Parts: sequence; C-alpha cells; structure tokens
Amino acid sequence: MNYKIVNGAISYGAETILEEINFEIKEKDKIAIVGKNGSGKTTLLKSIVDNKMIEEGIGENKFGIYKQGSPVIGYLRQIEFEDSNTTFLEEILKSYEDIIKLEDKIRNLQTKLQDDTNDKLIKEYTQSLERYEINGGYTYKKEYETAIRKFGFTEQDKNKKINEFSGGQKTKIAFLKLLLSKPDVLLLDEPTNHLDISTIEWLEIYLRNYPKAVVIVSHDRMFLDKIVNKVYEIEYASITEYTGNYSSFENQKRINYEKQLKDYEYQQKEIKRLQAIADRFRYKPSKAKMALSKLKKIEQMTIIEEPNKYDLRTFHTDFNIPVESGDLVLSASKLQIGYDNIPLADVTFNLYKGQKLAIIGENGKGKSTLLKTLMGYIPKISGEYEFGYHVKKEYFDQQMDSLDPNATIYDDFSKDFPDLTTTKIRQLLGTFLFSGDDVFKGIKVLSGGEKVRLQLCKIFKKEANVLLLDEPTNHMDIVGKESLENILKEYKGTLIFVSHDRYFVNKIADSILAFEQDRVVYFNGNYEEYIKYKEDNKQEDIVDNKVIKDKKKSINNQYLLNKERTKRKNKINKLELQIEQKENEIKLLNEEMQKEDICTDYIKLEELQSKINSIEKEIEAKMLEWEELNSLNDEQVIS
Repeated sequence: MNYKIVNGAISYGAETILEEINFEIKEKDKIAIVGKNGSGKTTLLKSIVDNKMIEEGIGENKFGIYKQGSPVIGYLRQIEFEDSNTTFLEEILKSYEDIIKLEDKIRNLQTKLQDDTNDKLIKEYTQSLERYEINGGYTYKKEYETAIRKFGFTEQDKNKKINEFSGGQKTKIAFLKLLLSKPDVLLLDEPTNHLDISTIEWLEIYLRNYPKAVVIVSHDRMFLDKIVNKVYEIEYASITEYTGNYSSFENQKRINYEKQLKDYEYQQKEIKRLQAIADRFRYKPSKAKMALSKLKKIEQMTIIEEPNKYDLRTFHTDFNIPVESGDLVLSASKLQIGYDNIPLADVTFNLYKGQKLAIIGENGKGKSTLLKTLMGYIPKISGEYEFGYHVKKEYFDQQMDSLDPNATIYDDFSKDFPDLTTTKIRQLLGTFLFSGDDVFKGIKVLSGGEKVRLQLCKIFKKEANVLLLDEPTNHMDIVGKESLENILKEYKGTLIFVSHDRYFVNKIADSILAFEQDRVVYFNGNYEEYIKYKEDNKQEDIVDNKVIKDKKKSINNQYLLNKERTKRKNKINKLELQIEQKENEIKLLNEEMQKEDICTDYIKLEELQSKINSIEKEIEAKMLEWEELNSLNDEQVIS
C-alpha cells in the first residue's frame, strides 16, 4: 500500500491554507502531523479522505495524487451509526463481519464432515481454518473485550442500545469501532483527548502494534514519542518531513535550522566580499576582467534562503503574588467526595507552600470532583479538609462555565477587572495572543484553545497564591503547552492540577495524588518516580495449590529469569556506555566546527556535519535497542 500527494495545495477562497503538499504514507508507517493550532493539520487529514479539496501547489514537481491499490481509509469523523437501536456489542461486532462469516462457514463444514469426509471438504475446511487464524480469529474476542474495558465500558454496557449512551460515549464507541475495523490507513485527530492515562497507555501499545498505516494529529508529546516513526510539520503554510519520533524531530529541526542559518550567513558574507571586490575594481580597465569574474561567481551560486525562525508566538505572563500563604496550605483527612451522598473516593493528604500536586487516574474516579469539593462548589460527604492561613485560591474549570457566551473577550475580561484602564486590559490580553480587533470577538465563536487562553489570562491576573487547575492543557497545541509548563514551573505559589498529559505532569509535578482502582494514593515525587514506585511494588500473585506443587519448576524459572535479567542489564549498561561515547564524539565535532579556521571553511563544515549525522543515526539505533530492552517484562525476558 502506498498513498502519495505531490505538489498539492489547499485554499479556502483567497486564503491559502497549505501551499506545497508533498506527503507520503507507506504500509505500516506511523506518522505524526504536528503544528500550531490553526496551521492546517485537520484540514490535511480531511484532504487525504476527500481529494477534491486538493489543487496544484506552487512547487516545480507535477501535481498528482497517487494510490497503490485501493487503500481503505478510516477517519473518525466519517463514522455514523446506521441504526441507533442496535446494541453496543452488535455495533462493535460489525468490525469483525468477515471473521464471523468465516466462523459460521467453519461450523457448517464441521457439521458436513461428520457425515462426509471427502478430500474436497477436508481441503476447504483446512484452508478456512488457516484463513481464520491469519485474520485473527482466535484472538479477536479477547481484542474487543480488552478494548471495551480499557475505554471504560462495563459488561452491562455491552447490551445497551446506542441511543442510550451520551454524546461523549457515542464518540468513544465510534472510535473503538474505527480502531477494531483496521482500515489500511487509520487517520486519528487528537485521539487522546478526554482519555485517561491507563487508556492512553493501552492505545499506545495498540497503535504501535497496528499492522497497517496510522496518521496521527496530536499535541501529546509522550504519546507521539512512543508510536511514530515519521513526523510532518506544518509551519508557515508549508510541510517538512522528518524521520524518527517527536523528540527526534525536535532535535533534527534545531540542527537543520542552525546549519541552514550558518550556511546562509557564510554565503551572505562571501557574496558581500565578492561584491565589494567587483565594486572596487569594475571601472579600472586593468582589473575589470577580474571584477566581472567575481560577479559571475555570485551569479553561479545556488542561493541559500535565510531559514524561517521557529513559529514560537504564544502567550506569556509575569506572576505577582502580593500575599504569601502559610506553610501548610491544605490538610485533608479521610475526606469522602462524591455526588448525592454516593461516594467516589476517600482522600487524605497534606499540601505545603510551593508544592505542585498532580491529580491523575482513570475517568470517573473523582479527580474533578475533588477540585470542586475543595472550591466549595459541591459538599463533602464526610471527613475534613481545611485551607491554611492567607490562602487566596483560583480555579480553572475545564468546562469554562465562568465565561459569558454572550460577551466579547474585552467585556468578559473587563467585568472581572473594572478598575483597569483600556490600555492595560489590551496589554494583558495581548500577552495571551488577543490583539487588535480580536478583543472584540464574541466568546461563543472562540475555539477551545482561545477560551483556555482567556480563562488563564483572567486567573493569572487575579494574583492567587494557590491555583486549582482542571485539565488546563485540553485544546492547547504543543507550543502552548510548553508555554504553560514554563509559566507554572516559575510560579512561586502552590499548585493542584488534574491532567492526563503525562509529559506535562512529569514536567510540573513534584507530588502525585493517584486515583487508583480502589483507593487514592499520595506519592511524594514526580511522575517518573511514581511509575517506578508502582512497578517496584506490584502485588505478587496469590500462590495457589498448583504453584506449591510445582515449586521446583518455579525455582528453575526464577533462576532463568534472574539469569536473563542479568544479561539484559549488562546489555543495557553496554548500550548506555556506547551512547555516551557517541555523544562525546558529537560534542568534540561540534567544538571542532566552532574553531576560527573551520567555521569559514564550507567544505570542512559539510564533512564534519556529515560525520555528526552519521553518529546521530548510530545513537538513534542504539536508543531504540535500549528502549526495547527496558520495555521488556518478565514474561518477555524468559520467552
């Protein structure tokens, strides 16, 4: 399977969204499309489905859309339910129609073979079994049962009719149906939105092992890092391809930018030197020929364009906390939270000034309910909680209900700060990317990302010493998330936030409140440390009579496991040493490139950069091997 767009473009009226699309999907590719909100990522996905959107681009190559075979393209927004009276399970089983038909055929053949064992029937039966196995017939039930459970649906939900589910649940069902139907090209637009961490982790494994092509638009950096092998970035209406995962893309982008900038500056310096010689001697008869040769040399150059600077325009703020809180900010003891006296969780923890606490866990366990209880919006069921001295708190609601849908941005903001001048209001809104006439846009027409920026702008201006934020990164692009990370890392107050973005949690939090299956655990440490703590403290399986009888076998397995663990550890240590050595080689080469006699030698620079690129590929290969070894569980180690 191969799908390719060459020199395409997409326009709406007079506005060009994408001006030169060169995009290719190969079989088993795992592709990320990244870029700022509004850059055209979703538009590109839609155009892959609907080629009528694509016209000729500005490039020199001949425009064309090429498809090898007839690839089936699956896109979530296309999925509809033909009959909302079907049950959830019936809808899911539509993804396995071919396997189910084959099952029926095999049963019929088995019945026939009881009375007739001719060679033709036996051959047909054998071939059917082989096709059944190849198509996943022996595993499909476990596959959809696991997927249903991971997406938060219960055994009872399977028999409910589609029309009995909420809009959000219907979207999840459509998403599940799309995943399990396994199209040749799977297009996913922000698939991790509104999924909890455990579901995201399951989805990562599923997509990593997906046997066909996947194209993902996502702002979840850790999610992309663990899945994709190719990145297309949309910036300034153009598309650039990078090989590797998201972290590799960021690194390559930085290196390419620095190299192109260095090449550009060197060439501009050379052009200026040659032009100066030509200008100086062009009117002297004895030197005119030399002057013309210098001009000719300039004409023959392949001009290097100055690289575009990174498009890093985003919001920023300067915090001012006029009144600090006391050392003990919040104390909760056996605090039972829930709705209508139906408990969701019991919580006990203390929070101190300057701490940054992340609340994580599955959906529906009570994370947002805890924040609303602490804000006094819903009553506690039992237990105690108390805020400390001089606490001034502000709350970010992921639903953003506090924004007035009938007001403009300016009016909504000024209502909260009536004493501020128009100039000051415009200045504050400008730091959150609302400039010019944007401030008069109605809130009801704002995108999700714009509403988040407005809400954060208001909250930060209120100068609270305690912030309670419920999913603040929803609707944000990657640059926006990085900006919020930087703001919150610099924040001197105390922070409590709910998030499913593991990268964001790991960057910000110094403590974790985890809503686990049947309890709430407070952990003093960051997300990586919490995950390691969980792995190190997994409860051992209950030893049953069979294990006791097979003790000898168990001891032998443990010996093999320890042996393989040691071998794996040695391999990991060796790889880490090799990676460190390679990184030192790159460091030395970079230092070489900075030397005065080298940095103006274009040929030598190219040689050095080529060596760096080669070493980086070696590092990438070793890093992949290192990640694979580290990701092995005990069963995989001894298998």
